[in-house]
Amino acid sequence: MHDWAQVQRLYREGKAKAAIAEQLGMSRTTVIRLLRLPEPPGYTRCSGPSLLDPFKDEIASMLDSDPKVASTVILERLRRDGYAGGRTILKDHLAGVRPQFVAARAFQRTSDLPGEMSQGDWWHTGRQIPVGERATREAFGWVLTLPHSAAHAVVYSFSRTVADLLPALLGCFERLGGVPEAMVVDNDSSIVATGKGRRAVLHDEVAALAGQLGLKIVVLEPGKPQSKGQVERTNGYLETSFLPLRSFQTLADLQAQSDAWAHEVAYRRHHRRVGARVVEAWTVERGYLRAVPDPLPDVDRRIEVRVTKDGFVRVGDVDYSVRPGLAGRRLQVRVSPTEVIVHLEGTEIARHRRSYVPADVVLDPRHARALRLAREARSRLAAGDVELEAIDLSRYDRVAGVDFDASPSTFEGSEGFSEARLPAGVA
Repeated sequence: MHDWAQVQRLYREGKAKAAIAEQLGMSRTTVIRLLRLPEPPGYTRCSGPSLLDPFKDEIASMLDSDPKVASTVILERLRRDGYAGGRTILKDHLAGVRPQFVAARAFQRTSDLPGEMSQGDWWHTGRQIPVGERATREAFGWVLTLPHSAAHAVVYSFSRTVADLLPALLGCFERLGGVPEAMVVDNDSSIVATGKGRRAVLHDEVAALAGQLGLKIVVLEPGKPQSKGQVERTNGYLETSFLPLRSFQTLADLQAQSDAWAHEVAYRRHHRRVGARVVEAWTVERGYLRAVPDPLPDVDRRIEVRVTKDGFVRVGDVDYSVRPGLAGRRLQVRVSPTEVIVHLEGTEIARHRRSYVPADVVLDPRHARALRLAREARSRLAAGDVELEAIDLSRYDRVAGVDFDASPSTFEGSEGFSEARLPAGVA
């Protein structure tokens, strides 16, 4: 996953395949194979600990001193310290972590060249937003800034998970008009799977999206927030200039007010460091940003859920209805910030508006009616009170083409049957 993301990013930057192979410590054949994959390869979790695990801190220390040190040199040092594993797992590990050290070395000096860098961070708004049923939830905002122009974008959510970060990233890049070369972030759990700073390993979903966007993600060392001071100042600016005297009815209302305020107020202000109005500098910087992919990468979360005996699937702490008769079946669920879509073997069987009400039950009226009828039928069956339709036996006469016109008084034995008019040719 991480190899694919790094290869895609470096190739989009115009590097030759041989140069990519040399930088990432892999063969040119592997680079070509990864470039042919249109989407990130599937991820398989390792079944057990690696022989390399006890030596990862030592490897990070060596890469910190020289990000381009050869794997053979690292292997020689590790052998002295008792490493008994092979070179292959070492090279695989280096391919995943080396780019972080290279990128950190390249961006250790903060630069404000247009389109070169962005800074991202989660903002705790502290505002409780109504979600229905008299319940509220705190809103968080993913804030992305362009230091050159001081332009910013915010996308709001009710939590700060990987599933929230991915659509927020895309939403910010759309609002800013493109993708910069790099993004500087903290060691946030929605971004980093393991490690810290230069030793950080991104979540596979984050690495995949970065590869699709051609975006470098630079994870800061702990305790160095000054390296992303622009976004920290933007968060403070939002708290003091956007939030006061405002109320929000829904998350969409918060998003709409924030977007409007950014263009009507924040972008029109004169920024002393920039030396011009933000909108003027942003107009220039947009020309240096890489275009957002069209169509956008699919970042919806996909999970598999078992249907309850009452005909619901649970996503988070909310139950969503499906048609009766699927109890115990495992269904595929696609979750976006606004919708929950349920599939059975690739066929969509339910679509619901996503609810953020704690312990909510989202019930489709059609599913409710079918569930009620099924429950009534089971109750009648259990009580022995089963109603059957009266069967019209004359339908069989019509199928056979027989027309009986005999009165009950004469229809007795063969005498009655003799009065039936049979079709021509029937004896």
